[in-house]
Amino acid sequence: MKKYSFALSLALIAGLALAGETGRTAVKSGPQVGEELGGPFHPLNVNGKKAGEKNCLYCENGANPVVMIFARDTSPALNKLLTRLETCCEKNKNAKLGSFAVFCSNAEGLETKLKKVAKDNNLDRVVLSIDNPAGPDKYNVNKDADVTVVLYVNRTAKANFAFRKGQMKETDVDAIMKAVPKILEN
Repeated sequence: MKKYSFALSLALIAGLALAGETGRTAVKSGPQVGEELGGPFHPLNVNGKKAGEKNCLYCENGANPVVMIFARDTSPALNKLLTRLETCCEKNKNAKLGSFAVFCSNAEGLETKLKKVAKDNNLDRVVLSIDNPAGPDKYNVNKDADVTVVLYVNRTAKANFAFRKGQMKETDVDAIMKAVPKILEN
């Protein structure tokens, strides 16, 4: 019993030290792997075919493979992800890969800021949209999550990545992009 207790204590201490060293703590946000999505919602689309309108991107994408993002604000890492997703969606248009980012915020000037992000990053296939700060009902967007990325197909989550403010890095963008084939294979 002492061996197990000692090993458990050692593992706990190592885990705390690692969390303190990296400054990263996990946050659970959005539909988790294996869960069905929460259903239709209608954010204000900033770019895309329905720019300036409230439109259900969940409905528009149907059972197709999708990379769905919930974010609080833009960041260099998020912009890099959006740009890479744009290229990926174009490359996988025969698989009907879709992607959209829902900015959960009521910040003044957000729509103008997102129009600039879309223009500066040449986003045509990746739709940027705005919803309330809590995010859509039944999607469990954690208030402590700055960015939540859910990869889904057939309206079921296949991968989930969530980051607190300032935690998403370029290596995380790489990890997300490496997970995209999971939803293209179905």
